[in-house]
Amino acid sequence: MVEFGKMLKSLRIKAGLTQKQLAEKLGITSSVVSYYELSERNPSPEILVKLSHIFHVTTDYLLGIERDMNRSLDVKGLSGEEIALLEHAIAVFRDRKD
Repeated sequence: MVEFGKMLKSLRIKAGLTQKQLAEKLGITSSVVSYYELSERNPSPEILVKLSHIFHVTTDYLLGIERDMNRSLDVKGLSGEEIALLEHAIAVFRDRKD
């Protein structure tokens, strides 16, 4: 199982964020982000949820429970027609040939 700190650092770097930038998004100090990445502290459930939104992953993925970085879309508040359009767009992207 991948350690949370390594997972967080990897996601932060892939997103092109510094520890300070991530800390600002979370409303914490950069030293706390460093503690998370060094596995010296664990985030609260609230921070864990914020991280999942920032990196567009599930909390299970962040915790190493889920191995695949499947992303989910929050479609709350969208009409059936809008959801169908999103599903169509996803299908188009999956079927495209590079």
